[in-house]
Amino acid sequence: MAKTAALHYSCSECGYSTGRWLGRCPGCASFGTLVEEGPPAVNGQAEAKPLLRLAEVQVEEAERISTGVPELDRVLGGGLVPASLVLVGGEPGVGKSTLLLMALAAISHDRRALLVTGEESTAQVKLRAARLGGAEEVEILAETNLEAVCATLERERPEVCVIDSVQTLYSADIGSAPGSVGQVREAAARLLRVGKEAGVALFLVGHVTKDGSVAGPRVLEHLVDCVLQFEGDRYHAHRILRAAKNRFGSTNELGVFEMTGTGLEGVPDPSAIFGRSDGEVGAAVACALEGTRPLLLEIQALVSPTDLAMPRRVGTGVDPKRLAMIVAVLSRHAGLALGQADVFVNVAGGVRIDEPGADLAIALAIASAARNEPVRAGTASFGEIGLTGRLRPATQAERRAQECAKLGLGAVLVPAGTEARAKVKLVEAETLREAVSAALEKAKSEAS
Repeated sequence: MAKTAALHYSCSECGYSTGRWLGRCPGCASFGTLVEEGPPAVNGQAEAKPLLRLAEVQVEEAERISTGVPELDRVLGGGLVPASLVLVGGEPGVGKSTLLLMALAAISHDRRALLVTGEESTAQVKLRAARLGGAEEVEILAETNLEAVCATLERERPEVCVIDSVQTLYSADIGSAPGSVGQVREAAARLLRVGKEAGVALFLVGHVTKDGSVAGPRVLEHLVDCVLQFEGDRYHAHRILRAAKNRFGSTNELGVFEMTGTGLEGVPDPSAIFGRSDGEVGAAVACALEGTRPLLLEIQALVSPTDLAMPRRVGTGVDPKRLAMIVAVLSRHAGLALGQADVFVNVAGGVRIDEPGADLAIALAIASAARNEPVRAGTASFGEIGLTGRLRPATQAERRAQECAKLGLGAVLVPAGTEARAKVKLVEAETLREAVSAALEKAKSEAS
């Protein structure tokens, strides 16, 4: 009697594999993410390969391929590297397919570009291409069989190919449904091998769902060269593209798009959109730095009395732990009574701030809401807050100040010792208490 092959279970979050089902994944500590897969493939004995020294490796610098979308080129690090594998992740409906079809349309003018669609028919893609315009030369293949897709790439060898999406591909050798962890991992591994051997630059589209039932980009991050996250609310016009991993460039760059009736349009000057402030109570302008791009962002805060034993500290677009630290420093060193109040902070436009240079603007927005006094009109701020209440200068202060001057702001509140040459007035403060006094009390005196 033949022995039945044993099943194994893989985590949909991190790809951890085990021979039995567990409620909690040992790899990433997530609950309920282990799903049943077919038996793992048994590989035969392979021959040993000869070794090379690094000095013997021949390296040729390849020219990057421009995607025709400046914001996408910025995030990629200057363009698409030939024979690279790029994963574009994001929630369904955010605009991933539209962005990549626009890139293919621009690339197809002087290079071969292929779109492999597994979610839509060729007629549906044609309708979207007609709305975007300029995509007549893009070649298309409607196929979900992994072996057929790989054979087509090896035969046709286009310079750029988009797989939309990797969750729809399936291999007959894997005994599980399309979209499972095993199928997605196998598809990414085969496409990686084919792309490197055939010299095809590949874009893989990956969907992310909240319940974790579909294998998301986290399973593929270690395989691909670049991981791009396309963020934004489908009910708002603006989208943010950022790099979570990039072997050929910086991961600090940021691309901003606006969804219009004719597709996605790049926003070369996002500060003019996100950095607007009308002098309202609880609003402050921060000059944050994303990669090489300074951004003026409006920070909004609401301070409301609460009857809860544990007041809430809720942040949208900011790190909740850093928000709690800023609230504590305001209470201890700036004389604000926030112990019996809920504090809500939001970054306008759906942008997320991760750098400490925005600490001062967050604190000023909270102080403005707590005292019911607006921040002085035409004033931006940047600087890091220490636990002692002392302000520390932020990096690349001159570039930030130049961005404030370009948009016509009257003054910039900065930590003492900041060195920046720009056509804008610098107001220095050594401590957080001094910064709050300079930003709010002068606004009150000017209003009177």
